[in-house]
Amino acid sequence: MTELLTGEARTRAIASLKGWENLEERNAIYRSITFKDFNAAFSFMTRVALEAERCDHHPEWSNVYNRVEITLSTHDAGGVTEKDIALAVFINRAMD
Repeated sequence: MTELLTGEARTRAIASLKGWENLEERNAIYRSITFKDFNAAFSFMTRVALEAERCDHHPEWSNVYNRVEITLSTHDAGGVTEKDIALAVFINRAMD
């Protein structure tokens, strides 16, 4: 099982992620992204879905027209782990 990020390691990891919020009450991280239109949002989700499947680490997310909301947490570990940080880094790069 993947270990939880705690204390200073968690604080540093989340601080390094542009646009992500710490959800203390859920032991998760969250980001809302607005795209130009539905096609751009859905294309982004497709890129992330392929990476998530490759890593076997899947986000909680929703899409309404041009907005995608994403929550990351490693459920079997009970919170934020390096898996979440790595997927968040990929997500940030996928927006470019």
